[in-house]
Amino acid sequence: MLTTKQKSFLRSEAHHLDPIFQVGKGGVNEAMLVQIKEALEKRELVKISILQNNEDGKEEVAKALAKGTKSQLVQLIGHTVVLYKQSVNNKKIELPVKR
Repeated sequence: MLTTKQKSFLRSEAHHLDPIFQVGKGGVNEAMLVQIKEALEKRELVKISILQNNEDGKEEVAKALAKGTKSQLVQLIGHTVVLYKQSVNNKKIELPVKR
């Protein structure tokens, strides 16, 4: 689990990022989760847009994305989800130390 300080740090890191995935009417599916997992391995931090035509609640979508990709939900703001997962081979982000 991420601490409040770590989440704050990751939110500031994600601020300048553009969403690289969109969840639309079809909702969260296996193919999407595979692509997001690959993106998390490369980037560690990704933004995902939930489109207006999505029929599931945005909190539900955010939780499904985090669970399906085994990542941490950093933030859900408006219709934008920020996910973090430490990379195995491409570690780029140095989180503040837990105290």
